[in-house]
Amino acid sequence: MPIKSDLSIDVSKLKPEAVSESTTQFNDNLIKILESGPKWYEVGAAKYRVMRRNGETPLPKPTILESGKSFSIPSRETGRDIPCRIMMPEGRNGGQVKGVYMHIHGGGWVLQSENDQDPLLKATADGANVAVISIGYGLAPEAPFPRGPEDCFDAAEYLVENAEAKFGAPLRFMGGESAGGHLTLLTVFHLLMTKPQFHLSGLILNFGAYDLSFLPMARYYAKPLVLTPDIMDKYMEAFLPGLSPDQRKDPSISPFYKDLTGLKLPSALFTCGTEDCLLDDTVMMAIKWQMAGAEAVVKLYPGQAHGFLLFSEEQLSSVRECRQDTKEYLLEKLEH
Repeated sequence: MPIKSDLSIDVSKLKPEAVSESTTQFNDNLIKILESGPKWYEVGAAKYRVMRRNGETPLPKPTILESGKSFSIPSRETGRDIPCRIMMPEGRNGGQVKGVYMHIHGGGWVLQSENDQDPLLKATADGANVAVISIGYGLAPEAPFPRGPEDCFDAAEYLVENAEAKFGAPLRFMGGESAGGHLTLLTVFHLLMTKPQFHLSGLILNFGAYDLSFLPMARYYAKPLVLTPDIMDKYMEAFLPGLSPDQRKDPSISPFYKDLTGLKLPSALFTCGTEDCLLDDTVMMAIKWQMAGAEAVVKLYPGQAHGFLLFSEEQLSSVRECRQDTKEYLLEKLEH
């Protein structure tokens, strides 16, 4: 009888034959599209953000939904508020709110905003009857580390104390995409210190970056598919100016190096495409989460590139699958 491993993964999703022809074609076309326009660091971050909102970059401009409402949360700095956007659930159960989900957007700590993911946030709000609040944290290079994390810390503490009174339900979930996954874990670790009696029901960690000194796949991924080592380096120069790779391993910067021993970690859903250069980050962080005694649910999507979840269900069937996995996870945790 063959010896059984104490650790297992469904490798079938990592095999080339698991990737559909339509996904391969989509990725090939995406590479061509991204090569057709300027990079953010070629025109400057501020200008690129405006170009993105105006639809002047290779990817379509963000879809803004009327159901989203803007508001602000006070920051630790007198006279400066943190912009936020809320999506309330509609339809089922009359829009009853079962919990608040704090969302932290991606964009390499440099791009995007709380206004740029309306369709994804609405799908999450409606699917699980949660109020989704996206945080407009300070962006680099104008506001490098630690401003972005500190804005997320301030927003989280505010929601711990005020969510139920202001939005009809307590803060139950936190999560985000890419840089937002990274900032989510830093914020969770912060709350474990400042609000030790508070406990989240779950985390949604979509293709996050957890080692900012770069794990092997992030450093050596060869395909020019959304993220490349050069682009990652540019993000690091903006977000963490002057810091060496060894300095970026500090646990206050890279969650991967955090000592999780004895921490009361919440359950976490980790999602990632198998053609994402941050796949190592997802798998290895999830293993560390499990080794610390917490639940880590890992869902992999064959052939999907970094950021795939921000495309439409019509473009990629894996978007529908990932949204469904997220919905099921949220509904399960709401029952506990």
